[in-house]
Amino acid sequence: MEEKREKLLKSERLDSKKAIEMLFGSRNSSFPAYPIRVVYMQVDSSLSKDYASILISVPKKKFKRAVKRNLIKRQIRESYRKNKHILIDKLVEKDKKLVLAFIWLDVSIYATSVVEERVKKILLHIVDTL
Repeated sequence: MEEKREKLLKSERLDSKKAIEMLFGSRNSSFPAYPIRVVYMQVDSSLSKDYASILISVPKKKFKRAVKRNLIKRQIRESYRKNKHILIDKLVEKDKKLVLAFIWLDVSIYATSVVEERVKKILLHIVDTL
């Protein structure tokens, strides 16, 4: 039985300013799975250490309190961690690397099950487009 990669490592978090600028530049794909919008881009090996690196953004304009922003970030991070094998397996198979940004769009907090369903939908859509 193959070991599941259930951890979210530091190397899987997008922290390179150059990669972030490129991600929000012109050569990217994005789509919403309300209340989350994902922006993603295929990169070469020099910009990303792992097969998929993620960035999570919850605008301060929508949630003034850091407690609420952090709650939403935790929900997205946990949902991604549980379902990332969907994306990682396909990236390993095709030997590609991606950077992703999850951006929260709504002014409401959703149940964790709803957030997980949307993140899974996003990952399946990305796998289909690869």
